[in-house]
Amino acid sequence: MQEFKRPDRDVMAECTERSSQGSARNGSPQPRRRFLSRVLGLGTGAFGAAMAGLPRTALASGVNDAAILNFALNLEYLEAEYYTYAVTGMSIESLSIGTGGSGMPGPVTIKPDPQVPFSISAVAQYAREVAKDEQQHVSDIRSTLAALGIQPVARPAVDLLNSFDILAHAAGLGMSFDPFASDLNFLLGAYIFEDVGVSAYHGAAALIANKDILSAAAGILGIEAYHAGLIRTLLFQLGQGMATQAISNVRAALGGATDYGVAAGPGGSSSIILSDSSSIAISRTTRQVLNIAYGGVNAASGLFFPKGLNGDIS
Repeated sequence: MQEFKRPDRDVMAECTERSSQGSARNGSPQPRRRFLSRVLGLGTGAFGAAMAGLPRTALASGVNDAAILNFALNLEYLEAEYYTYAVTGMSIESLSIGTGGSGMPGPVTIKPDPQVPFSISAVAQYAREVAKDEQQHVSDIRSTLAALGIQPVARPAVDLLNSFDILAHAAGLGMSFDPFASDLNFLLGAYIFEDVGVSAYHGAAALIANKDILSAAAGILGIEAYHAGLIRTLLFQLGQGMATQAISNVRAALGGATDYGVAAGPGGSSSIILSDSSSIAISRTTRQVLNIAYGGVNAASGLFFPKGLNGDIS
């Protein structure tokens, strides 16, 4: 069993401490300008002019709007592959969704025949709907970058096999975990991603200079929040307060920020909405998100991205 990466502090000790404290869509790719014309309300020329108006410091540094979009694209690859494999047993490439681009391309490590044998109709329908959303996010971000004259990053190596075993061990949920084995396991796997996605888009908002890109990112954040709320609701109904708290403990130890499971203590009331003390969606910096994605504080690769992310923010 590969050890959980904790280069700068004892994650398991911190998790234990936190635990003791309580608790009209379709799947086909769209035209390249779809994201610009429908979501941003801009043509390619207008968008280019808007980008030209960004502060020189924003364009000169590694953290500019294009870098943020490519950072988001890496994460959307992960989510899109997870959901697409769950509902079809195949990669997003089987749907002619592009995965090439700059940086080092990589494969998806996953078990044979990963399609989930759904037994709950509502969960199967949810999975299909969210898979389409995540596929569209990949296509839209890639189209936006291309329209800017910027090459999208390639899908990096993604691990949807060993990563879950490592997390299950770190969370104290056992030595192995197969998110594609059942409805419940699928939801727990999705729980890992969606809350992090919401916090990532919220954290990136302050870094985005162009208001039209900010508006589009806010729209994606809203969709990810819908997904997260649905997952948390279903897991609460299935009595998964303790399991989600264990996962949240690991996320909090790695990525900071407020994080808690779907129930306020064993047998307690629901905690469906994940927010800070002011009832605002939690926010994480790109570094905090990377800590969770890589499974180690200040790690450069690991867990879901064994070779690291592609792009300027990695």
